[in-house]
Amino acid sequence: MISKSKKRILIVEDDLSVLTVIEEALAQERYSTERATGAADALAKVKTFQPHLVLTDHEMPGMTGLEMLHELRQQQNYVTVLFISGKSDPKLIAQILRAGADDFITKPFRLDELLARVEVAVRVNEVHRDLLDANRRLLELVEHDDLTGLFNMRSMYEKIELEIKRARRFGRYVGCIMVDLDQFKLVNDQHDHLFGSHVLKVVGGLIRNVIREVDFAARYGGDEFLVVLTETTPQGVYTFSERLRAAIAAEQFQFNGQVVRLTASLGYSIGGTSDPRDARDLVRNADRALYKAKQAGRNCIEGE
Repeated sequence: MISKSKKRILIVEDDLSVLTVIEEALAQERYSTERATGAADALAKVKTFQPHLVLTDHEMPGMTGLEMLHELRQQQNYVTVLFISGKSDPKLIAQILRAGADDFITKPFRLDELLARVEVAVRVNEVHRDLLDANRRLLELVEHDDLTGLFNMRSMYEKIELEIKRARRFGRYVGCIMVDLDQFKLVNDQHDHLFGSHVLKVVGGLIRNVIREVDFAARYGGDEFLVVLTETTPQGVYTFSERLRAAIAAEQFQFNGQVVRLTASLGYSIGGTSDPRDARDLVRNADRALYKAKQAGRNCIEGE
């Protein structure tokens, strides 16, 4: 559990006397607080202060608490919202709760009840954030190959298709490069599968080191990799392929006192601009070019 002193609470209240009472009570409980006198001010401070909990009135000048709540629920990062209002209309309370508020307390309120509800609210917020973090980690595991750290092929075609559309719109190119380690089977046969896994992990690291932030790569399967270059040119695709081929050939793969040198064959295809091919076409053509590189003697590059 995060300590109270690290729990951030934003108080949104245009009545200065009420705001001061709440602020002092929360300070005695060691919460970190920030104040806002209106909804617009609060929305700005949510981005900078990043509170765990927002305590807000409903009736405020310019924008109501309910309207602010709608804005908050459009944001990606979840913040718990507890309304403190003099309005006791059951229909309004129901509307606010259905819109995404986590709790509602009416004025005048008892400080001990308010503090108890705040404690529950920040506890629920922590659970909610833990769940979001767990979901993000799970998504990371689903999208990425756990051995190499690269993407797996689950979402690659969607990513490539998006880049193709962007390239066509702006008259640019997308390069798809298939990479296959030459005679990789001998590594497993002459050493062991742990050595083979180490080689794949190192190659994944080499690929991550040579691609730019706008590029992305995946483990295609086995000892094959797919690299996608965006914002590039035909010459840029070839230059990158040669740099990656040379990096793999220069690497000494060391594991448990054993050393292996390997080469790789690469095949590429280029789309975008007025090219009608889709993502699967580009990958298929890059795979055919890879086959040509294998037939040409390995440790070389072919395009299609």
